[in-house]
Amino acid sequence: MVYVLRRVAAMALLVGGLLLAPNVGLPEERPASAGRMWTQLLGEAHQLGLPVKFLNAVPPSFVQFEFDDLRTYAAEYHLGEHRMVLNRALSFNGAGATLRPLGRLTHVEIETLYHELFHAYVDYLVTVAQASAAVSPDPVLAFAKAQQDCRYGSVLITPVVQRKGETEERFLSERESWEALNETWAVFVGWMVWNQLELAPGAGQSIQRPGKSQSEWVRRLRVADREGALRGYYEPESPDERVVAHKRYLAAASRLSSQEAAVLMRDVMGVSPGLFARAIDAFSGSWQKEDRPGQCRSNPPARVTH
Repeated sequence: MVYVLRRVAAMALLVGGLLLAPNVGLPEERPASAGRMWTQLLGEAHQLGLPVKFLNAVPPSFVQFEFDDLRTYAAEYHLGEHRMVLNRALSFNGAGATLRPLGRLTHVEIETLYHELFHAYVDYLVTVAQASAAVSPDPVLAFAKAQQDCRYGSVLITPVVQRKGETEERFLSERESWEALNETWAVFVGWMVWNQLELAPGAGQSIQRPGKSQSEWVRRLRVADREGALRGYYEPESPDERVVAHKRYLAAASRLSSQEAAVLMRDVMGVSPGLFARAIDAFSGSWQKEDRPGQCRSNPPARVTH
């Protein structure tokens, strides 16, 4: 996320939402094709059993989709403009008119898509909150702002990505900390979807119901947490530091917390109560034993219904 928000080819793409008056503060005109593409995306995601709770909160007209021959990135999301530029290779027949059907995308491409869909969801939450200052912000956004202050203002990073055991503390600016939180959360959203597709690709299988697929999904979550895989990054604000590293990756100690995972699974992704309970239990051991910077004492928000 940069502001043009960009993500490397293994991780990027699309848009997101909120539950207030759906068009407050939003541009009145969008190409009709954008609404049709969003509606198609929602329908196909539902048919594939993919999470749609947070997508349903976004008005079809919020995001404008474009296709281009991107070289370095799979997508560029332009905050404020609510504009997603996708690699032409992701379009139907490479024509640059509409997204290929989800059933014809690879699991990695869908992971990337959901990563960016989440970015747009947060963008929508912020857009509506700014347009309706007198209204209480969405609980997910309020929780995110609290986490930004108490967890992402001070983080540990791995200055040399290949040396994960070497860490340095960084005090982040408001822009850097917001980006670090958003990328950490989007990484988890993409991780959830990719592993769901890998473990329950066919009809009749589901990680939402007890069974082999669910047990393996929870096992993978426990391993990912233990190995510090669920962590994000940010682009340094200082031009001098950007010369050294275009992105700074958070260290394992500054990875996703159990509170954050709870809000994302329950209130954003809408996982079943049974899977939610097992997944949260997977975090319990490592988080109780580690002393981490930026520990938050606040409780997660009340259950959100979109």
